[in-house]
Parts: sequence; structure tokens; C-alpha cells
Amino acid sequence: MPIRALIADDQIMIRQGFTALLSAEHDIQIVGQAADGLEAVTLAGQLRPDVILMDIRMPGLNGIEATRQILQDPDSTTKILVLTTFDLDEYVYQALRAGASGFLLKEASAEQLAHAVRTVAAGEALLAPSITRRLLTRFAHMEAPQLTPPGPDSPLTEREGEVLALIAQGLSNHEIAARLIIADQTVKTYVSRILTKLDLRDRTQAAIYAYESGLIQPKRPT
Repeated sequence: MPIRALIADDQIMIRQGFTALLSAEHDIQIVGQAADGLEAVTLAGQLRPDVILMDIRMPGLNGIEATRQILQDPDSTTKILVLTTFDLDEYVYQALRAGASGFLLKEASAEQLAHAVRTVAAGEALLAPSITRRLLTRFAHMEAPQLTPPGPDSPLTEREGEVLALIAQGLSNHEIAARLIIADQTVKTYVSRILTKLDLRDRTQAAIYAYESGLIQPKRPT
């Protein structure tokens, strides 16, 4: 089954351009286009796309609020890939807090765009490399995060807390497995448990949770 995608952008040339680029991919199908956030919310409910490519700055309802409304639907399985020309921290953070699974600049190549759609459709988080570096800097300003063991009220075990700390550093499952000397599949199991217990959508939200909850304390350079 092809990945069913919806494009939401207030500029018709961008919508048509993305449609042309992605329609050339054998495994991606464009099922609709939205000219603003309100239309994106409406079409998301009607079409139930796998992925929405969401612009941030749109008239009326912006992309961040549209993302929030779409993902508030408990029956929604749609993933949001935010596309913008504005490489600004405030938008990255707001989009991720709203539940977006990916954040990519509009200057991305056709290959990068298709890869991003496939990545978020598969349930993984994706950030443009430049955004990843700045996001980690924003959260950490650190050499390494310091783990505060989960308290008695935490749903996480100590080992799950360790895995979450490594997720917050941006490590992949394979890298976490090597660090903790456990199997890759065991890491996948821990990640799944963490997301389920904390009611989170993906690894990016897990990293944000780790810092915002105080479970991970930034260790600032001396």
C-alpha cells in the first residue's frame, strides 16, 4: 500500500511542486491539498492520510495549531511533517510540542523530501540536520545529560530511565544497545514501553519529555 500524503500550504505553487515531486515516487500517493490550516484539519478528518506535509505560516489557522487539533483526535494515526522556510528555534519547539513527527526545511531536495515522508510514515522522528544540532543545543548547553533516577511515582523503571536519557542525547537504537551492552531488539522493546507508559508519539517527544519533566538534568560545561 502506498503512503497516503496530504499537502497543506497557502502557496499553490508549493503545493503543486511538492505534489509533482512526490507523485513521481512509486510508494507515495498524494490524496489531497489544503490551502490553510482549517482546511488541513477538515481534510485530515475526511481523508485520514498517513502523513501531512504541513506549512507553519498560513492564514487563519496556522500549521502548529492545525497540527495540535489534528493530533488531538484519539482515532488519528496521521503523522505530521512540518515544512517551512523559517529555520527558527521557536517554530521547531512549538511544532514538536504540538506533536509533529518531523521538521524539514523547504529547501530540501526531492530525495530528502521523499525520505522524510517515508521516515515519519514508519513512525520514526525526523529533523533536518541543522535543526537537530540547534535543538540539542537549546535543550542541553551541555557535555552530557545527567540522569535523575525515576522517583517512586514515575511509571519508568531505572533501566527505562537510562534508555530515555540516551534517547535524549539523540542516540539511535543501535547506539543505545552498544552503550548498554544489550541487544538491538531489547532496546526496541524498552523504547516501545517508554512511549506507551508516557503516552508519547515518538522519540522526539520522549526527548522533550525527559528534559521538561526534570528526569534528565542538563550538565553545563564548567
